[in-house]
Amino acid sequence: MELQVGVKILLKNQDGKYFVVRRSASKYPEVGAKWDIVGGRINAGATLLENLKREVREETGLEIKYEPKLLTAQDILKKERHVVRLTYLGATEGEVKLSDEHEEYKWLTLRELAGLEPMDSYFREVLAHFDLS
Repeated sequence: MELQVGVKILLKNQDGKYFVVRRSASKYPEVGAKWDIVGGRINAGATLLENLKREVREETGLEIKYEPKLLTAQDILKKERHVVRLTYLGATEGEVKLSDEHEEYKWLTLRELAGLEPMDSYFREVLAHFDLS
């Protein structure tokens, strides 16, 4: 079984809204155009934070401000792959420049995030850590 490590981040702006992206259905036909947060697999030899910053920069053109906080660790078990996904909460600012990995982005409140569909199931698990009432 192959083991991979992924890093994701729920980015928050100065207005208190959170950044989500909708994956490109053509680039990721196996998962489809679901809403998710920014991130990806790590490159060996770079720290988790270095990888996280790289993913954010590559996918959005944004920069992470301050040290992000680790929210959750998830096991994603597939037939021949085990992915450990570490999800952070962090602050950002700047102008968004999406890569071709995503079709669209939004800045939403936590309450608005709760009703977002279709949503990545692992992102939904992350949102369960917040009081969305």
